[in-house]
Amino acid sequence: MTRRPVLALCLALAAAPALAGPAELDILPGWRTAEGTQMAAIRVQLDPGWKTYWRAPGDAGIPPEFTWEGSSNLASVAFHWPTPELFATNGMTSIGYHDQLILPVELTPRDPARPIRLRGRADIGVCSDICVPFSADFAADLDGTADHQDARIAASLRAVPTSARAAGVGRVTCTLAPERNGYVLSTSVAMPPAGRGEFAVIELPGLPVWVSEARTTRQGDRLDATVDVVPEPGQPLALDRSKVRITVLAGGNAVEIRGCS
Repeated sequence: MTRRPVLALCLALAAAPALAGPAELDILPGWRTAEGTQMAAIRVQLDPGWKTYWRAPGDAGIPPEFTWEGSSNLASVAFHWPTPELFATNGMTSIGYHDQLILPVELTPRDPARPIRLRGRADIGVCSDICVPFSADFAADLDGTADHQDARIAASLRAVPTSARAAGVGRVTCTLAPERNGYVLSTSVAMPPAGRGEFAVIELPGLPVWVSEARTTRQGDRLDATVDVVPEPGQPLALDRSKVRITVLAGGNAVEIRGCS
């Protein structure tokens, strides 16, 4: 996702050296699942008053990035993001976590009989009165012998958004229309209310585009959300509707919806 003009101030502050102490990052090794994957977690512990961001951080946030260079016996990584919070920052909305983030990561080994040698780097934003970058290398050797669940990781797994099916979501439609600077993507979701203050987040994973904050309205059992979509200069937009992801946040609850017709 491209960086947005409204982030100019925050990113300018982020160009300064990282402050000492606002965050610490480590790996919780977790356990080997019945499917043969390793359920571990990235833990970010924050100083009082500091927050960090969800995968889609909002107009006032900084998107997190993770790399896995140096790892071995690692075929794939799947993130299980717990339900985030909404924060108001200078009239804009950011989405993330305060105090602590335990982010479950499900690691698939190439060879289930061998340990996973996990090596990587996290580049995240942390904010209080100002925003600063925070980067940390991490390493863990996961031998796959632990089979008991870590209660901290299990709690974060229980906090992931509810699936569309479990939330009673029905038909999901979306339409894409051109406008002067890009496109308008309008979505309509048949679903009962998720809670107070519903706030929809629309993501287009894998596309080099900027997606605005959604304009969210409800009419009975239908939730409508509309965003502006701006591709990188000179790039066309090829929308795969099966990959559109809509997350509805409401008073500590969340529903995740994948795909639209």
